[in-house]
Amino acid sequence: MTDQDDERVHPGAGKPPAPDSLENIPRLVTAYFTHAPDPSAPEERVSFGTSGHRGSALDNAFNEAHIAATTQAICEYRHSEGTDGPLFLGIDTHALSEPAFATALEVLAAHEVQVRIDERGRYTPTPAISHAILAHNRTETSRADGIVVTPSHNPPRDGGFKYNPPSGGPADTGATATIENRANELLASGVDKVRRIPFERALHAETTVRHDFLNRYVEDLANVIDFGPIREAGLSLGVDPMGGAGVEYWGAIAERYGLGLTVVNEEVDPTFRFMTLDWDGKIRMDCSSPHAMQPLIGLRDRFDVAFACDTDHDRHGIVTRSGGLLDPNHFLAAAISYLFSHRSEWDGSVGIGKTMVSSSIIDRLARKLDRPLLQVPVGFKWFVDGLLEGSLGFVGEESAGASFLRRDGTVWTTDKDGILLGLLAAEMTSVTGRDPSELYHSLTEELGEPAYERIDAPATPEQKRVLKALTPDQVQASSLAGDPVRSILTRAPGNDAAFGGLKVETEDAWFAVRPSGTEAVYKLYAESFRGREHLRRIQEEAQEVVRKVLSAP
Repeated sequence: MTDQDDERVHPGAGKPPAPDSLENIPRLVTAYFTHAPDPSAPEERVSFGTSGHRGSALDNAFNEAHIAATTQAICEYRHSEGTDGPLFLGIDTHALSEPAFATALEVLAAHEVQVRIDERGRYTPTPAISHAILAHNRTETSRADGIVVTPSHNPPRDGGFKYNPPSGGPADTGATATIENRANELLASGVDKVRRIPFERALHAETTVRHDFLNRYVEDLANVIDFGPIREAGLSLGVDPMGGAGVEYWGAIAERYGLGLTVVNEEVDPTFRFMTLDWDGKIRMDCSSPHAMQPLIGLRDRFDVAFACDTDHDRHGIVTRSGGLLDPNHFLAAAISYLFSHRSEWDGSVGIGKTMVSSSIIDRLARKLDRPLLQVPVGFKWFVDGLLEGSLGFVGEESAGASFLRRDGTVWTTDKDGILLGLLAAEMTSVTGRDPSELYHSLTEELGEPAYERIDAPATPEQKRVLKALTPDQVQASSLAGDPVRSILTRAPGNDAAFGGLKVETEDAWFAVRPSGTEAVYKLYAESFRGREHLRRIQEEAQEVVRKVLSAP
């Protein structure tokens, strides 16, 4: 959530939660083991969105049966693909992650899959899983893959489960469709057919091996971040892990590289009681939300630059003294500008990747840098191949997810890496003498200053289906806020993949609408290079387009 109209914001947004509003964790975990999903109900089936299956045990959407069936489907899929190496298994700090980890390990061990789990029995950020997969596959003949048990920044009641194939990044739509369909077949036929062994046997099976995710990831960071200037500048850095999987990683990074880094909150609690409420009054570990980020924003004067990551540490939020919390699009633009000026070993043909709903200032910046621009639908999976082959130097999403190449121009991770982007903010500040907010504003003086906003609105499953299937001929619009419409897109210009919604563009503005893959809302994105008032006109006309589409017979 980047912004909301005032009337949409909950009165408790940005404030601590009331004690009686916290999630009942024993009840939630009990529901995981005792509730049985109805496979005939669409909302209770396995469903992979942009990044894995998510839901709550209390809604019969994330229960033991879902994870047993999905893990069996993954075992069958990896066997059919000839994936014969280890499977790296990591979890975040959500309450449902531990029980889902246990279920998954029982099934994996029963299928004699070589599983690699954290040697300390602790949490594993998503980028550390991607890094481990790629590190193995770089030197070994067997092919590794991974599972990350995380619902990302979702509320405490949710669980999540995603598969990363040997490419190291999120699975593509072909893989997720195969896994999803097979998992739902197993749900329908009865999960008693799933092969599994008791947890204690699985935990101590010969195929289950402890892996040092933390140190292997931390030691390799020097090949992607230039730590020398950060140390020499003596920057004061702050980080809020938001009670997430990277909570122990930051101290290790600070110690190894001699950084003046303070972890402002080291607490891990599955209720996430230390968070401030998001825009809608829910606890959500969204490091791009000014409401959820209030604790770190309030400390901004203590640090030269500060950053936070969501629960599995694949997203970033950057806080500066000069500008507070950066809009994710602003930091993406500043990071692109910096990297393509300070990575001399990157090939001149290396390009930039963005989603269709990221700011168009990135388009203008790519033209200025004379770099290829790949524009894809929402979902980090679309960037995996470009990162793997080194043809994309930096890729990012409007929702504060990004990654980039090593300093030598080879792949680092093929999944989002919030840790990396926080450290990049420190490198940018130390090398240029200006924080990322200042660097972004210098870009707008040359490229124009966009006004960008995303609005979430309630949507039924049927309304989401209609919006996902939109076609250009359903939108009879030749102008938008008084300007000629330049294009109406339902497919991405970069790879011709279905957008899953619709985007309307003019010379200086655009809007896009698409249904959420994990929540009962649709998302309306809009941007104008002609100010806030023009943006409001774009939004009003876009909402009228949506109303007409949803009310059509």
